[in-house]
Amino acid sequence: MALNYIWISFFLIAFFIAVFQLLVTGDTTVFERLVNSTFKSSGAAFDLAIGLTGAMTMWLGIMKIGEKAGIVRILTFIFGPFFQRLFPEIPKNHPAITPIFMKISASLLGLENAGTPLGIKAMREMQTLNPTPDVASNAQIMFAVLNSTGLTLIPVTILVYRTQLNAAVPSDVFIPILLSTTVTALSGMILVAFIQKINLLDWVFLSYLGAILGFIGLTIYYFTSLPQEQISVVSSLVSNFLLFSIIIFFIVLALIERVNVYEAFIEGAKDGFDVAVKIIPFLVGILIGIGVFREAGALDFIMKGLEYLFEALGINGEFIYALPVAFMKPLSGSGSSGMMLDLMKSYGADSLIGKLACVFQGSTDTTLYIMAVYFGSVNIRHTRYAASAGLFADFVGLTSAIFITYIFFT
Repeated sequence: MALNYIWISFFLIAFFIAVFQLLVTGDTTVFERLVNSTFKSSGAAFDLAIGLTGAMTMWLGIMKIGEKAGIVRILTFIFGPFFQRLFPEIPKNHPAITPIFMKISASLLGLENAGTPLGIKAMREMQTLNPTPDVASNAQIMFAVLNSTGLTLIPVTILVYRTQLNAAVPSDVFIPILLSTTVTALSGMILVAFIQKINLLDWVFLSYLGAILGFIGLTIYYFTSLPQEQISVVSSLVSNFLLFSIIIFFIVLALIERVNVYEAFIEGAKDGFDVAVKIIPFLVGILIGIGVFREAGALDFIMKGLEYLFEALGINGEFIYALPVAFMKPLSGSGSSGMMLDLMKSYGADSLIGKLACVFQGSTDTTLYIMAVYFGSVNIRHTRYAASAGLFADFVGLTSAIFITYIFFT
């Protein structure tokens, strides 16, 4: 329902701002730009869906190999107690466990291309347990919100951009980003758990959570000890090595279990094209809404209003100039990335605004895009509180990013 209201708001806000521009400034091209943005955004949505088809086909095939090889039993043994508490609706040894675990792992490693097909696979498996097919289940909401928070151990792309723009210490935003995205993830998980009445104080759950946070802490310690020029190289090597090792492990396990590996791959891969086609309407819907919202100048209007407010309150509002990245990130990854680069070029990669833009970029993910793709892949139209919970987590994480950045760099 929240996604429905957000989508409607995009169009209504864009319309009223366009009318204001026409009447006050006499800009007669404003509605032409809005209409053009709908065609441009719908074309971009189609390109995204088609571009996803190959990766979707490949990963669904790999997942089928792992499923037939019995990987679910292994993951259930290792992570079963944690998943049983976080996703109580999912039975032991259910096929949804493997893609859930692999999607979360891919996100932590920053492997976005692998992550989306795995996330869709997880949603499709959870859909088999959904008693109301067009309404999001609790497990699907928890999974979607966790993934919309964008928890990533190594923000490789951001570090590369900072290196290209001659930042003195490109990795100086590494720890602030990791802290901020952890806050975002925990906020989303706690909110959804509260709504779903999941007991987060269970000692088993706390033990697993402590181990996860400990792993993140060790990762921070290791990468901060590396020479600056090696961070991106090592993180990229480790991430891709682990991902390809998983593929090899699935194949070897299938051979041990006497599974016909190639037939299993083809069986899973056949679903790839169908899934990609199904998400096109949902992608078109969300991207044209975002497109008209941006083209109308709604973000600029919000920025000017906030700037006036903080000046009136006498608050140091330097962070305001980095807020376009924060506003855009839940809507569009490429849009927020472009804004981050523009701010670093305009103010300097080592300026407070440039660093805060990078922390914003790494603090969360494209929440509305993820909601559209994930729920669209299983034809769920009523997402309940998924979008609002994801956006709340974004708000908490992005707000914490401001304080964390000020603590580290001022």
